[in-house]
Amino acid sequence: MNSKENEAMSNGSMEKSLNGSIVPLETTSEKTFKMTKFQIIKNVLVVSLGFLFLFTSFQSLSNLQSSLNRAEGLGTIGLSVIYAALVVSCMFLPPATIAHFGCKWTVAISMCCYILYMAANFYAIWGTIIPAAIILGLGAAPLWSAKCTYLTQVGVWYAKMTGTTEDDTINRFFGVFFMIFQTSQIWGNLISSMVFSQRSDNSTVDVSSEALSKCGANYDPRNSGNNTNLNKPDMDKIYTVCGIYIACAVVAVMIIVFFLDRIVLDKDDEKVAIGEKKVSPKLLVETFKHCWRNHFQKLIIPLTIYSGIEQAYIAGDFTVSYVSCALGIWNVGFVMICYGVVDASCSFIFGRLVQYVGHIPFFILAFIVHGGCQICMLLWEPDPEAIHIFYILAALWGLGDAVIQTQINALYGFLFTKNTEAAFANYRLWESIGFIIAFGYSGYLITRIKLYLCLAFLCVGMLFYGTVEVAYRRSMKNKAAIN
Repeated sequence: MNSKENEAMSNGSMEKSLNGSIVPLETTSEKTFKMTKFQIIKNVLVVSLGFLFLFTSFQSLSNLQSSLNRAEGLGTIGLSVIYAALVVSCMFLPPATIAHFGCKWTVAISMCCYILYMAANFYAIWGTIIPAAIILGLGAAPLWSAKCTYLTQVGVWYAKMTGTTEDDTINRFFGVFFMIFQTSQIWGNLISSMVFSQRSDNSTVDVSSEALSKCGANYDPRNSGNNTNLNKPDMDKIYTVCGIYIACAVVAVMIIVFFLDRIVLDKDDEKVAIGEKKVSPKLLVETFKHCWRNHFQKLIIPLTIYSGIEQAYIAGDFTVSYVSCALGIWNVGFVMICYGVVDASCSFIFGRLVQYVGHIPFFILAFIVHGGCQICMLLWEPDPEAIHIFYILAALWGLGDAVIQTQINALYGFLFTKNTEAAFANYRLWESIGFIIAFGYSGYLITRIKLYLCLAFLCVGMLFYGTVEVAYRRSMKNKAAIN
């Protein structure tokens, strides 16, 4: 090798090929970036579409559980079991499954757990729903952790390519994801409403004023009275809905398997990969280390729990206490479509606007909107003649949920970029605790009490979030002063 070749090799601009000849290395941009801009955008859309098809099925089926499987609280208890299993899964599985299978195959395999749960609804008894709920819960944590890790990683790459900040890019990607994802409320609920509304007696159902007085905040799941609106639909309609939902979930798996590109995370190296491929107590220790050693993580726990409680309330309590009780189960889907449309559109808009105004105005908006809705629901007695109020409440709740979902996800991605798996495992863990609390007491408490609890978590969560914003800005100012 001559001196020029030696100099080129030492400068990193040339490398030695397998046959001994000297060839140029990749350009800086090619070497630095593992995907093109087009590939990154394509993969963000593929992930979003996969989740859209999966949760077109699961979310809509969840919205119906408190009405379809109301006997002995099977529906809501099954949902509570899902999130209890998810908590256990969060503690052990996400880092190991992501390290072993990669983000792509973790998503695909986890989606299959959802299909099993949907199939169990063909014969909904304790012996089918509960085991299927456990399996779904175990698969849910790796699914969401892999998705969040994937979007955060490609967001970091895209930010480096375009010269934008990582926070803005991650916010934008999560905004696009949730815009597409939340439309699942539209399609899934449209399916259920179209199927269940095929009844000749819809227009003839009359509910007494005494039965209506037990709806809304006064709804008691243990004593709902003689309300014909709460009668279970015909089994052939239930079989039709479940069959359509399973088909959508199968399409979701196929989208991920055939169209999503595999990625290698920036932080991965051979030692880490080998060390994380086994489920061990060390993973549990690392998960809790991230929580208890990071002050920001501890402070956003109440708001993360509220994220689970508010989603459980709209799906498990609002749908049965207000919509099914006063309007009938065939109207649940139509009202939740309104919720989904607003949620999806606001997710996209807020994801774009946050780079201009920051997180704080949106969290304030969510506090005002959700707090106002909860107070309104406490004071309002549902009236079938004022059907527009049901849609207005659902729309406002969707607006607040759009803020909660996009901004908390983006906040975790921004604050904990260097430890995304552990951070998002904590996110799913604490959010799941919120689901467990809400679904756990759903079959036993009057709706009024549930609204008080929901409002309390909202106030405490927002207070602690404000503390995080103040502490983060102070830390940035101190770093700037030192530098």
